Amino acid sequence: METLIDLSRLQFAVTAMYHFIFVPLTLGMTWLLVIMETIYVATGKEIYKDMTKFWGKLFGINFAIGVTTGLTMEFQFGTNWAYYSHYVGDIFGVPLAIEGLMAFFLESTFIGMFFLSWDRVSKKQHLLFTVLVAIGSNLSALWILVANGWMQNPVGTKFNPITMRMELDSFISVLFNPVGQAKFFHTVCSGYVTASVFVLGISAYYLLKKQHLPFARRSFKIAAMFGLFASIAAIVMGDESGLQVYKVQPSKLAAIEGVWETEAAPAGWSLLAWPNSDKRQNDFNISIPYAGSLILTHGLNGTITGINDIVAENKNKIIKGQQALGLLDQYKQTPNDMALAKQIQDNAEYLGYGLLLKKYSTDVTKATPDMIEMAARDTVPNPLPLYYSFRTMVFLGISFFLLFLVAFKESFRNNTKFENNKFLLKFALYWIPMPWIACWCGWFVAEYGRQPWTIYGILPTHQSVSSLTAGDLIFSLSGFVILYTILLIVEIWLMFKYAKSGPSVLSNEKNIKLGVNK
Repeated sequence: METLIDLSRLQFAVTAMYHFIFVPLTLGMTWLLVIMETIYVATGKEIYKDMTKFWGKLFGINFAIGVTTGLTMEFQFGTNWAYYSHYVGDIFGVPLAIEGLMAFFLESTFIGMFFLSWDRVSKKQHLLFTVLVAIGSNLSALWILVANGWMQNPVGTKFNPITMRMELDSFISVLFNPVGQAKFFHTVCSGYVTASVFVLGISAYYLLKKQHLPFARRSFKIAAMFGLFASIAAIVMGDESGLQVYKVQPSKLAAIEGVWETEAAPAGWSLLAWPNSDKRQNDFNISIPYAGSLILTHGLNGTITGINDIVAENKNKIIKGQQALGLLDQYKQTPNDMALAKQIQDNAEYLGYGLLLKKYSTDVTKATPDMIEMAARDTVPNPLPLYYSFRTMVFLGISFFLLFLVAFKESFRNNTKFENNKFLLKFALYWIPMPWIACWCGWFVAEYGRQPWTIYGILPTHQSVSSLTAGDLIFSLSGFVILYTILLIVEIWLMFKYAKSGPSVLSNEKNIKLGVNK
């Protein structure tokens, strides 16, 4: 069973990580295209039209492959996570359905108009198409992150003992879930940063090569300006996202910070440590006094609950959940007992904790104290990978802000002299992969940090999987890895090809249309 769960998780993680190579660039490039085309419409300068077309070509390559890798993910909820789909499908499916109807069709329709209508409509009409592409792509992110935010903080729902499923109680609560909203703004801002670094780095390459200089200067300045504001917003919304984790996911926070024993206010912040799960302590820890309460709670009165206390608290919840599942078994025998149904609903918040025992016993009512202890320890993920993934993300986030700050200052103050700053240009070029690493680290923290839950506090991961064999999963996982790797290679090859050609590729296309080059 453990092999089946691990393979199912691995498959979803692989497909999600591949897909998220393309998502951040799509989110950010759309608004950069809007900015470039807006300047073209306002000034009438053809160079900004060429910029929109050129960067739009790179955006289109990324978008097409991103859609291909994203479609399979939703099917996995039915194939690999069937019980999850059965148990919460009425809730989780709502934002995904809205995403398909409202956002994906909007984005897909107008991206065609973006590429095909340059000479068929007015400047302002085409700009409207570009704006709608940007809105559509960001709306897609909104609904997907509303769904994911609900998995992290399942508000607006209740358990129905008659249907034995979770049901939607308040769509408004799900939509305005503070966790989902914070995740949305932090994720899209991270996408804006990714696209800005991408454009900044490629523009820096042209400047280093002394190629397409007017084009590269303008692209560099726009990316620096947009990226500076985006990086500030990403840091602010990352802070807000961390505040929400403090409020609703104490086990994730304790693991991220490597806090084993509860720290009374004002708590310190661990700058560098090595969490040891076997010893249930840090092998070493360099801490900054008072900073933990300030960063994590925005005040000096915040207490950070330690892993050991969380485990003890969750142990009591598991015992209550064990009792609640016992009542549920009784209700199955007497489904007309409304008093018993009411009692189950009153204790529904503990049912998920009782289900954690299913990992160790088919009959949770007979689970031993040792099983309860192991299940309680499972409620906190391994701190070591979370600790360093989080700090890698934070370090990179600060580096992006500094990069954009220097790039903005140099490019706008010195006009063309910044082209001689080889260090800045080379740093911008070599730093192109870093936003993707930061995004992966962020998603790892969010998703691995939620374990052992598929839906935090409600449905354990080991209860969510489909009845598949290890062979089925190995076969499909291998297929995904091979196909997605091919698509990634195609993406990188096309990106390098058109990026190296630069905006001159647009002139070649014009000549081909006119019959000059045959």
